[in-house]
Amino acid sequence: MRKLLLGAALSALMTGSAFAQNIGVSMALFDDNFLTVLRNGMVDYAKTLDGVTLQVEDAQNDVAKQQSQVQNFIASGVDAIVVNPVDTDATVALSKIAADAGIPLVYVNREPVNAAELPANQSFVGSDEKESGTLETQEVCRLLKEAGKTEANIVVMMGELSNQAARQRTQDVHDVIATPECSFMKIVEEQTANWQRTQASDLMTNWLSAGVQFDAIVSNNDEMAIGAIQALKAAGKDTSKEIIGGVDATQDALAAMKAGDLKVTVFQDAAGQGQGAVDTALKIAKGEKVDSKVYIPFKLVTPANVDEYLSKN
Repeated sequence: MRKLLLGAALSALMTGSAFAQNIGVSMALFDDNFLTVLRNGMVDYAKTLDGVTLQVEDAQNDVAKQQSQVQNFIASGVDAIVVNPVDTDATVALSKIAADAGIPLVYVNREPVNAAELPANQSFVGSDEKESGTLETQEVCRLLKEAGKTEANIVVMMGELSNQAARQRTQDVHDVIATPECSFMKIVEEQTANWQRTQASDLMTNWLSAGVQFDAIVSNNDEMAIGAIQALKAAGKDTSKEIIGGVDATQDALAAMKAGDLKVTVFQDAAGQGQGAVDTALKIAKGEKVDSKVYIPFKLVTPANVDEYLSKN
């Protein structure tokens, strides 16, 4: 009987959250509003789980530093690893390192280039980027039509080109413009501002100085959209009359929308992605089967429904 009870106790331990107590987390960078919400979502959720601790590191947008962090996690004996990739093209190497060590690996938010062929104990938790730029651009298209435009020039601000999300969101813009409903839209400028507010402000200032004429701004994320807004205001433009879109529905973006400056954003559930990444890492570590891709839906945010999202990111 004692052996049976001992076996039952061990079985219960193996199926509990305590089985995978230590998760190493490598974030692409800490100095980013959206990724801060994502990181806090993981940390706050882990605090609600018995025996689960996170070791969170800042890769500082350095591919080599992130790879080193993953190797250090493995050397320290973590039960699972969560990575928010610096460069989604560098994930093949990270997957191999973790797979060779037999350590579960979960990518979060930024879809790895090898997502279609991840090893059995690896997964991606995030949102389908085919929805993000599509929802944004379709709404910009609708607003331009509502304004009576039959021909419209748009400028596109891209994120880091090494990032899958930036490439996909930009492709989404092109795909929407290729549809009959939105074919009146034409891209006159398309440049990267690397997700950054300051770089976007400088880029917009350059476009204005060069005399670029546009009817709407489609940005790959909110930070760049806010940078564009700041540059337009500095140039004396009335941003309440501009059509400007972003992605992420950060608190700063929602404040800009409430002020009338931002016309559209797309809610990406940062905290939900963080929680999903931790859950998925724990499940894999326990030997449970998970999908290779776990998607958290995007949702369109406009001035009409902005109040619903004020407390979500």
